[in-house]
Amino acid sequence: MAEAPDTGRDDAVGQRAGATASAVEDWFVREVLPLEAALMQFLQHNWRNKSDIADLRQDVYVQVYNAAHKEIPTHARAFVFQTARNLLLNRLRREHVVPIEAVADVDALGAAMDVPGQERAIIARDELRRLQGALDRLPPRCREVVILGRIEGLSGRVISTRLGITQQAVSVHLINGIRALVNEVYGEFPDRRRSS
Repeated sequence: MAEAPDTGRDDAVGQRAGATASAVEDWFVREVLPLEAALMQFLQHNWRNKSDIADLRQDVYVQVYNAAHKEIPTHARAFVFQTARNLLLNRLRREHVVPIEAVADVDALGAAMDVPGQERAIIARDELRRLQGALDRLPPRCREVVILGRIEGLSGRVISTRLGITQQAVSVHLINGIRALVNEVYGEFPDRRRSS
């Protein structure tokens, strides 16, 4: 039987390549997939467009998996979340225009904001003026609840304690206040009770 010619390649290289793929898969299942709940929470906290969350998760997984083929990271959790952070930043940079609802905490992402154009700044100031005027025309208690709940982000329980009113009263003021603001700024708010 003739011997195979010596190509200078060690057969172990081929075996290592197969083992590497298997090792990456094992590592991914063992170290990365258990982080899914925390990753989803991170993505939901930092990206408001909920319809993008599943795609973002998959993009993170693809980047982590591909990077692990070169070298398996020693700290999987840190690597996954750094990858997710970088992915979100890249999406923000690519889009150039960041709607206010797209990102929950821009400072946490470390994103640099571009200065808006003059026309855009004028439109934004006009919208803010209309919103401030609408807010000023709300009844005092209603205005106070809307500011505490929607601008300062306090919970209904904290607002009720602070103002000495029931949580149900807080809910009613919030609903009425938001409806009045929407009516004033954007036109008539559809009344869901009429369509029932």
